[in-house]
Amino acid sequence: MFEWIRRLRPAAPTGSSGPLTEGIALVVGLGNPEDRFTRTRHNVGFMVADRLAERHEFRIRHREKRALTGSWVSSNGRVLVAEPQTYMNLSGASVRALSQFYKISPDRVLVVCDDTALPFGRLRIRRAGSEGGHNGLRSLSQHLGTQEYPRLRIGIGRPASSQALKDYVLSAFTSTEMSELPAILDRAVDAIETAVSEGVDAAMTRFNGA
Repeated sequence: MFEWIRRLRPAAPTGSSGPLTEGIALVVGLGNPEDRFTRTRHNVGFMVADRLAERHEFRIRHREKRALTGSWVSSNGRVLVAEPQTYMNLSGASVRALSQFYKISPDRVLVVCDDTALPFGRLRIRRAGSEGGHNGLRSLSQHLGTQEYPRLRIGIGRPASSQALKDYVLSAFTSTEMSELPAILDRAVDAIETAVSEGVDAAMTRFNGA
């Protein structure tokens, strides 16, 4: 069960030719490598990227620029999908290297991450904004030199008052949450598809607050 959130092992690149789409050209799922983090709340960005790969039948397994990457051929063209392997707090270094190598401007980079300020399962898409205390987004803003990049936040809720926030985000989803997670990840993938095919504004209108 939940085989779709198992980390894909690095392998030789399969490669997909063709130009990158002119819109959102790089989708970045944020998380921490290593199997011990696989089902933790902080890794929901990786989970969404894996769900996207499963739906469109591509592999996130090519190692480059300190990330695992894969190519999704969308209706608008090729989209690079990446999972930085630098650990959350250093994600920006990998994303900057990828965006520079592929000549992708920050406004064409869609970042997917967890958010403790949102109730569990709530989605929020923004064109830009503050990091909201998220260390992965802070690293991205520092390395990209801007906060002007789209992000899709996945609500994971807040811990009980007795639990430290760091411990909460690095803890596993409960069994009840795990049972609800597939539908949440599917909605997140729907939102990414909309952002790529119709633009970020359309995704915001359709998925924010639902």
